[in-house]
Amino acid sequence: MSVVSTPASATATGTATAVTARPARSRARTALLALQIVLALFYGVASAAPKLLGIDAAADSFDRIGFGDWFMYLTGALELAGAVALLIPVLYQVAAVAMIGLMIGATVTQITVFDGDNAATPIILILPLALIAWARRDSTKALLALVRGAVART
Repeated sequence: MSVVSTPASATATGTATAVTARPARSRARTALLALQIVLALFYGVASAAPKLLGIDAAADSFDRIGFGDWFMYLTGALELAGAVALLIPVLYQVAAVAMIGLMIGATVTQITVFDGDNAATPIILILPLALIAWARRDSTKALLALVRGAVART
């Protein structure tokens, strides 16, 4: 005895699959946004704030690098800008890629100046940033459309 699939059962099965796929996608988007918020808080509060406030520990690290205060403030400003951009939909991917670049620089600095002390931190941070950059790749298309529209109006 064979079972023949009818269009009605195929539609019901397809609908059930579509209905269960939406909540999973929604949970993934929510988890991704939560990750972005956590990273934004980390970069804004734990990383950028000490540099921008000139906390002694941050100033001592940048003195050891040899660039002094101006580089500390620049790095803090870039981290804060990246933290804010991680929360702006059209900047999601651009922010993640820029922060990856910053973390590559931090890794090189940790290895060359600080003999590898704490080099794992920026390397570990690259992983969630890469996930965000990949998952939010459509945000760059939206940004380009926004820029093209602004250029066309001028």
